[in-house]
Amino acid sequence: MLFFMPPIVYLDNQLPHTFRNIPTTAREMKFNIITTDPHSSARCGVLETSHGTLPTPIFMPVGTRASVKSVEPRELIEINVHIILANTYHLFLRPGNDTLFKAGGVHQFMNWDGPLLTDSGGYQVYSLSDLRRITEEGVMFKSHLDGSKQHFTPENVVETQRIIGSDIMMPLDECPPSTAEKEYIRISGELTIRWAERAKEHFTTTSPLYGHKQYLFGITQGGIHDDLRELSTKALVDLDFDGYAIGGMAVGEPAAEMYRVLELSHTLLPEKKPRYLMGVGTPENILNAIERGVDMFDCVIPTREGRNGRVYTRHGKMNLRSACYAADFSSIDEGFDNHVCRNFSRAYIRHLLNVGEILGLKLCTLQNISFFMWLTATARTQIQNGSFIEWKADFLERFNSNENT
Repeated sequence: MLFFMPPIVYLDNQLPHTFRNIPTTAREMKFNIITTDPHSSARCGVLETSHGTLPTPIFMPVGTRASVKSVEPRELIEINVHIILANTYHLFLRPGNDTLFKAGGVHQFMNWDGPLLTDSGGYQVYSLSDLRRITEEGVMFKSHLDGSKQHFTPENVVETQRIIGSDIMMPLDECPPSTAEKEYIRISGELTIRWAERAKEHFTTTSPLYGHKQYLFGITQGGIHDDLRELSTKALVDLDFDGYAIGGMAVGEPAAEMYRVLELSHTLLPEKKPRYLMGVGTPENILNAIERGVDMFDCVIPTREGRNGRVYTRHGKMNLRSACYAADFSSIDEGFDNHVCRNFSRAYIRHLLNVGEILGLKLCTLQNISFFMWLTATARTQIQNGSFIEWKADFLERFNSNENT
């Protein structure tokens, strides 16, 4: 249920001086589609940002708190990571806007010179449902750290992302669970549209703080309901964002329903703007989404499963904690040229995991991120060669048949 209260009025002297009536600099996100697959909606593109050029489709490792867990920025570059994702909600709480501003933004703070995207914290509206209250003005919530009361609005979320300095910003939205009633999803989606309009207006009347361009994507909602998806998507397209995220997926709905929504979204979203599927996912999800015209992905799977000793290879998944690897002295993914763990055997990494050595978690994480980068890079190559659909089917059959738990 949505709870409404009178809007909060901000006095001019309560706003940071950097945000008062400053016209934005001229900007236009450059996204060029290079190749399209003749047998599907898959496409290759090039997305330009001030911190680097992104070849799409592309996977973004998650660095929620300005760190991809256990991995240095230098190592991310070595395994061909082009862009990472951080979270506005978590950075707002710690280290906080003051520290980030004094540091000169998150790029300087974490010594990352590549592109960076920030989620708005909308997913936390979903995941921290016991700690928040949604109103027309924004979201009132209690910090999961200390219980302090906080207030996110479409405007101050844009301001926080100005301070963070991300290349691509996301507006505040609500992500309803897949089990929500259609009427709730309708009301929530309409609120997200109004928030998006306010965010876009505030974005266009403020400027970046650190001398590089920033872009704002819209987030479509509507659950698995075609009419609500169409309503949300058309309203956001009319607002003319720099790109579009498909939100509200991978929150409990069957995969077939997600793919159907992606096919619908492909027909509604502008062809010449990037499309980002938020929080997805598995190799199968990613490849099926690429087939349906999606360009950008993020997910915690590579880092989360890596910390549990579960690794992804070109031939399937492995649980390196398993006893079957105790005397297996081959590398994780034999013959993988981009394989950062090629100098360490499965037996050694299993030993590290079983004795609690941090190096084991790091090596598994590096392997997983490296695999996801290989997956999207290979998809690009196959699209360019006109062989994506055939390759996808062959790869998934091999990948899914060789899992060793």
